[in-house]
Amino acid sequence: MSSELLVDLGEDPATAQLGQLKLATIEDQQWPADESTLSKSETDISQRFDGGSPHLPWDHPFYDIARHQIIEVAGDDNFGRKVIVFNACRMPPQHQLDHHKLLMYLKGTLDQYVESDYTLIYFHHGLTSENKPSLSWLRDAYREFDRKYKKNIKALYIVHPTMFIKTLLILFKPIISFKFGRKINYVSYLSELEDVVKCEQLLIPARVREYDNKLRASLKPTAQPPMSPPRSPPLPNQVFGVPLTLLRQRSPDGDPVPVVMRDTICFLSDQGLEIEGIFRRSANVTLVKEVQLKYNSGATVDFREIEDVHLAAVILKTFLRELPEPLLTYQLYNDIVNFTSVSSDSQATAMKTLVESLPEENYASLRYLITFLAQVSANSEVNKMTNSNLAVVFGPNLLWGRDNAMSLSAIGPINNFTRTLLDQQHLIFT
Repeated sequence: MSSELLVDLGEDPATAQLGQLKLATIEDQQWPADESTLSKSETDISQRFDGGSPHLPWDHPFYDIARHQIIEVAGDDNFGRKVIVFNACRMPPQHQLDHHKLLMYLKGTLDQYVESDYTLIYFHHGLTSENKPSLSWLRDAYREFDRKYKKNIKALYIVHPTMFIKTLLILFKPIISFKFGRKINYVSYLSELEDVVKCEQLLIPARVREYDNKLRASLKPTAQPPMSPPRSPPLPNQVFGVPLTLLRQRSPDGDPVPVVMRDTICFLSDQGLEIEGIFRRSANVTLVKEVQLKYNSGATVDFREIEDVHLAAVILKTFLRELPEPLLTYQLYNDIVNFTSVSSDSQATAMKTLVESLPEENYASLRYLITFLAQVSANSEVNKMTNSNLAVVFGPNLLWGRDNAMSLSAIGPINNFTRTLLDQQHLIFT
């Protein structure tokens, strides 16, 4: 993985050459379309909408954008930052895509996360002379994203960069700031992304994986990049990535709420309620791994000794995201995504019924978490974390599709459900 600095040099004659830059035809234009990668839960819903976006009706203003799944949200990275994915290969030919609407759709997505640290991953493979946007559009798009979008983006990873994209970035030097340029990283192989995010949680298009394999095969044996590391077998005292039922069986007192949740929430209740931006900041990845290893080794973790509120917050989110099944369970996925169809007068009752159908460990853990988040929200004048802000952070960590990644059109309903859960928690958990 490499990072290249794009220094702000002011106006440059190279800008005039942007319109002349052409993208050579590449062989992957003849590749077959991706196989369907929708999870079963998403497929069930999509049957209602005539083969388009899994969750947006055909008359939704962004239906024609969402159905291509160009933009996706893929949970948190290894630093606790939200991950936004842009798939170039899913962009249809220029005449079939409203690029202005695509830009508005991307801005609408980022608007949910720009107050928190986030990571952007751009899969470049599949951008051709047929589907690439105009260079003037790219220039205007960069200018459209003002400081609020650029401040908290911690890294932009360009996967499978070509000479075209590298040349483009050089020519765009005059309008790319020095600080933003330092956030741009080139990623030559998918395995390099493992340092940033677990690739299994990214819904990587089939043709991108095929292209990555093709690149590997073309290398000499001595130059082969490392493959993604295999999953380590679970440790005897493993805590992360273990079902809640098993954690309860191992618990000396049979507590249905896992020790990680109890430790982090207890510490955050005492030390974090008045910290501005709690749950919005990332943490040192080395410390995160050290704490995870301690838990997985059966050791006791005392966050009061570490004295790092953001570390405890990231550990809590990471624990929830690494559960083999989301806290709200796959069984409730369809009901939650379609919850907006429930009338506002009936939502509290319907939500109470759904939540009470959860397994005992899930219900107890959810109640413990939501009760704590209500305390966080009660201090929102100081910490700036309202129920809406908390829902954006925790929604994707409470529910996702069976394929780990989820389409943007599912994020809204999940976040709305989480916000309502927080708004009505005093009625639901009684």
